[in-house]
Amino acid sequence: MTETNQPNPARRGLLKAAAVGAVGTAVLATPNVSRAQTVTLRFQSTWPQRDIFHEFAQDYVTRVNNLAGGRLRVELLAAGAVVGAFQLLDAVHAGTLDGGHGVSAYWFGRNRAFSLFGTTPPWFNEANHFLGWFYYGGGEALYRELMHDILRMNAVGFQTGPMPTQPLGWFRNPIERAEQIRGLRYRTVGLATDLFQEMGAAVVALPGGEIVPALERGVIDGAEFNNPSSDRVLGFADVARNYMIQSFHQRVETFEVLWNRQRYEGLPQELQQVLRISAEASSADMSWKQQDRYSRDLVALAQAGVNVRQTPRAILDAQLQAWDRVIARQEGDNSSPAAGPFFKKVCDSQREWCRRVGGFYLRYEASPVISYNHFFARG
Repeated sequence: MTETNQPNPARRGLLKAAAVGAVGTAVLATPNVSRAQTVTLRFQSTWPQRDIFHEFAQDYVTRVNNLAGGRLRVELLAAGAVVGAFQLLDAVHAGTLDGGHGVSAYWFGRNRAFSLFGTTPPWFNEANHFLGWFYYGGGEALYRELMHDILRMNAVGFQTGPMPTQPLGWFRNPIERAEQIRGLRYRTVGLATDLFQEMGAAVVALPGGEIVPALERGVIDGAEFNNPSSDRVLGFADVARNYMIQSFHQRVETFEVLWNRQRYEGLPQELQQVLRISAEASSADMSWKQQDRYSRDLVALAQAGVNVRQTPRAILDAQLQAWDRVIARQEGDNSSPAAGPFFKKVCDSQREWCRRVGGFYLRYEASPVISYNHFFARG
């Protein structure tokens, strides 16, 4: 974090006091920002610059800068500019970066429960239901418990940007039976790694920018990333021609906006609110933008000769059965209170929300399949 303009006299007094006392040093660690200062924050995404995900990160940054009235300026960097995608949380924790844009599943190696904040088991009907749980169902408090109390991370985060169901992925040959997953070298992240390992795959966790080269070199046999727009621009169709859509490995996902906790709490309350409210506003905007872009790019992929196929029901059923075993194993891990007991605590909260909220929408709303087929599937 850098600040422009000269420090005011009061702050110069703090600087002088810091030279003679440890208390002054503590004050300097999280300086308040006067209205005369412009604070510059370095913010890195975990996405390649050409990916639509980096565009979503830019949309958030633009909204922050527009709302901050010149008092705050966020500078966006692409993945790898300072650290690799999987090192973002460490960099934000250490203050090497002021903030970043990624997904919580990238940190599940620290604690499996991280994947429950963004890439959950498929009990949420859609990603906005997950965001409802996070902000109105107790999820944010559990996230802070994990981030601050259990892992002692010097970071604060917001969940934002609801994503649709992710595809089973890209393959050289269609996947028609669950047995074909056994022995498959497959890329995914988060709890989905446990799911596919349960189904017999040899899982490789890779950040988005490294997947297509790995497919091209034959390091992996198949991979999922996220959506037709990202997949199209990153070149998946150049190395695999079978695109299997629909899956339960990541039924929903959201982005995570991270900020260094000291940097964040050192800002005036109104600027903290700008960072938070911009995440909420960007979440809505992204959900609208992706409707246009994802649908257009799926059509473009099919028109370019990609074999777009729906994942067979037998594979979806096998995924759900594998989920039962993965969840039971994780909840039963009593190696420490931060393992199975906390994992189950989060799952119990999510299940209660999904049973009530998911049940409400299933009962309350007429099936969109009926109306879609009526208007668009005739003739």
